[in-house]
Amino acid sequence: MSRNNLSGLRVDPARLLGRIQDMARIGSTVNGGSNRQALTDEDANGRELFASWCKGLGCEIRIDSIGNIFARREGSDRFADPVLVGSHLDTQPTGGKYDGVYGVLAGVEIIETLNAEKVVTEAPIEVIVWTNEEGCRFDMPAMGSSVWAGALKEQDAYREVDRSGCSVLSELNRTGYLGQTRAAPFSFRAAFELHIEQGPVLEEESKAIGVVTSTQNMSRHTLRIFGSEAHAGTTPMSMRKDPVMAISEMLPQFYAAASSAGPSARITFGQISCFPGVVNTVPGEVEIKIDLRHPCQVSHDELAHKISAIADACCKRIGVEFEIEKYWEKRSVEFDMGCRSSVKRAADLFGYQSMDIVSGALHDACNLALHGPTSMIFIPCKNGISHNEAEHADLEHIGFGANVLLHSVLDYVTPKYMRD
Repeated sequence: MSRNNLSGLRVDPARLLGRIQDMARIGSTVNGGSNRQALTDEDANGRELFASWCKGLGCEIRIDSIGNIFARREGSDRFADPVLVGSHLDTQPTGGKYDGVYGVLAGVEIIETLNAEKVVTEAPIEVIVWTNEEGCRFDMPAMGSSVWAGALKEQDAYREVDRSGCSVLSELNRTGYLGQTRAAPFSFRAAFELHIEQGPVLEEESKAIGVVTSTQNMSRHTLRIFGSEAHAGTTPMSMRKDPVMAISEMLPQFYAAASSAGPSARITFGQISCFPGVVNTVPGEVEIKIDLRHPCQVSHDELAHKISAIADACCKRIGVEFEIEKYWEKRSVEFDMGCRSSVKRAADLFGYQSMDIVSGALHDACNLALHGPTSMIFIPCKNGISHNEAEHADLEHIGFGANVLLHSVLDYVTPKYMRD
């Protein structure tokens, strides 16, 4: 196919959906979702399936020292900087079929489409699977891309352990994904990550494509409250140093603080643990993991300060001690205008209705944006549901998004073809 005919190139959405369904069978859950947590056997099996598809399409596979997988389709200029596409294959424990997986397998689909039409691109294309994007088994989200980007020290990532005490390094070794290539950034022409929105905005606005402009400020905090263990039956309520009493005062104030920060603020308490965890013993310690998000950096930081002040006041009233630690943070990212323009042109080429949108979730693209031109493409998901076995995307939208990805990539691997 000549360069002048590339504007008519389209993916095969049914073929792409077939691969998504094949991947979903690995770690499938009773309610139709997926459980392929990072560096489990299920994750390793999903990676192997991905690699087999890419090898079958003539791609060269390499794995770096944090387990990221790069599948490379060569261009006519082997020395040209590549265009990067991809996302992740790991899931939440009760995750859906599309989160991350769609962006990876759409990359496989565009390579098969180019191969079928015998399109030779000037620049290489690399489809990437990033390690531990979800951050549920190992509590460092976007771990693989963060190490690659230099935003997280590799040794710190290696030392991270799951709840059973297994480390990232041991699991990379066990699954065979401790690669020999050093995880480090390299030059690239552009990077695109295609993803379901994971929210309701596109569906509510009847838009098929979201041109992602930026992300939120995000942070994770550990709040520990220290009381005194006591017998549940013999210790009067008035004489207890019960950390749960402090929590009962804090939570309504935490939610009120988030509400006062405006409708864009988000606060989540995804993990609350009592120690020693015995039903007839007043806890001696409670640990809460807090997730904070806000698109405005000042508002995000003010909310974090309020959370600490509320904890201090409540603990003083109850007579218990506390400590709060911010153990992870990601500042907002503004995506590249050139890449965003390519996404918008590709949507317009096919007549897809699009809109600018801010991502409420963290994605690996945030780390790529630290090193080169990067953007994201969103499609709607049913009722905005994600991180849930009921997660769903329509076949039509799956095809729309992959077509936009294909032509956004073509804009960089075959320069200016949409501008001639």
